[in-house]
Amino acid sequence: MSETSAAAPEVNTHHVMDDEDRLRPDFVERVLDAVDSGDDATARALVEPLHPADVADLIELAARDDREGLVKALAGIVDADVLAEMNEHVRETLLDALEPQQVADLAGQMDTDDAVAILEDLEEDEQQAVLRAMEPDDRAAIEEALAYPDESAGRLMQRDLIAVPEHWTVGQVIDYLRSGDELAEDFWEVFVVGPSHHPVGTCKLSTILRKKRSTPVADVMLRDQTLIPVDMDQEEVALRFQKYALISAAVVDGAGRLVGMITVDDVVHIIQEEASEDVLLLSGAGEEGDINEPVGESYRARVRWLIANLLTALVAAFVIRQFEHSIERLAILAVLMPIVAGVGGNAGTQTLAVTVRALATNQLTGSNRWRAVGREIRVALLNGLTIAVLIGFGVTIVLGSSALGVVIAAAMLINIIVAGFAGVAVPLLLERAGADPAVASSVFVTMITDSMGFLAFLGLATASGLVP
Repeated sequence: MSETSAAAPEVNTHHVMDDEDRLRPDFVERVLDAVDSGDDATARALVEPLHPADVADLIELAARDDREGLVKALAGIVDADVLAEMNEHVRETLLDALEPQQVADLAGQMDTDDAVAILEDLEEDEQQAVLRAMEPDDRAAIEEALAYPDESAGRLMQRDLIAVPEHWTVGQVIDYLRSGDELAEDFWEVFVVGPSHHPVGTCKLSTILRKKRSTPVADVMLRDQTLIPVDMDQEEVALRFQKYALISAAVVDGAGRLVGMITVDDVVHIIQEEASEDVLLLSGAGEEGDINEPVGESYRARVRWLIANLLTALVAAFVIRQFEHSIERLAILAVLMPIVAGVGGNAGTQTLAVTVRALATNQLTGSNRWRAVGREIRVALLNGLTIAVLIGFGVTIVLGSSALGVVIAAAMLINIIVAGFAGVAVPLLLERAGADPAVASSVFVTMITDSMGFLAFLGLATASGLVP
């Protein structure tokens, strides 16, 4: 970070960021206090040295009612780069306060993929108004991107890339890169194309710089490359980047023509989004679960899964009711049965989390499905034996009943094994049915472990003659 002028307040990195690279609360308060007091110059001096991502964080940390005033005070600092880094819910609120021409000007300064991310969240009439206000070339590129499916490579890709014919020499490529003012500014490799604009290889910048000018590009290019279909889902794109350690990759249309490229910085965001989405779906908090999400949207995303949980809990309640007489005759059963169900639920959640992650990262496929099921059952068996021995001895010692200790140990073993099987089988079955295994798996696994826990414990207690 740069030093401010002598008249401006001193900005020291130590006083701005904490040990975990987050904006310090006292720094945020200094900026907001300056804005509240009308001292925009001080607020700007404090914020100007920050990276665009940190400026975006600052705006997100401000209260909703303070954001508009903060953005006005930081006019000129809150630019396209800051908007590109900003949380989408916060950005959407700020864009609502701008005129279509202002949004169009900001979008025109961004890479196509960032501009698309902004426009795709707007209402249809607002989106069209912004598009009409844009330059024709920018508008055409964004309209083309918006025509592709949501969360596809076509939405994610950048149109600005460097492509050269395979019959050129290294010298011709260097001259081309130096002469074109309209060429892409940031790139790591040059794509080599054939006569029909089909990608035939890639050439690293390091290779171009180290070879003689007379060297044919065809002799030094890498012919093996990973091509991304324009309609590929962004999660699959991220997996390919991760698997093949890519920095950038060519995007091709249905005819195999080069239409764009995707770079690793875009994929990092996708990996984070997809990982967060799976965790949130697994918990029933919705696809986004963002603290900046409007309360109404969060409510609608969460309440339906709470209702589903309520309905599945009735199944467990029905099981308990079948043993109402046993519980009345031996009240200690009511104390112990939640332990069996709770531990089983935790065991199921552990297996479920591992399975959903394996599915999301393509570690678990049709080739190793049954092997994975067997592995999780063996793990569940070992866990079940360990916990069963502990709870059995504990109940025997504390309550003085070896029979009750054996019953709860057996019920615990049964439930943990069932939980292990359910934790891997339920998401596999949902995926096979074409459903997202992260969405509904936890509801079904919880229902199975609760019901089986109560059934095993109360059923064994009743069948063993333990109930008088």
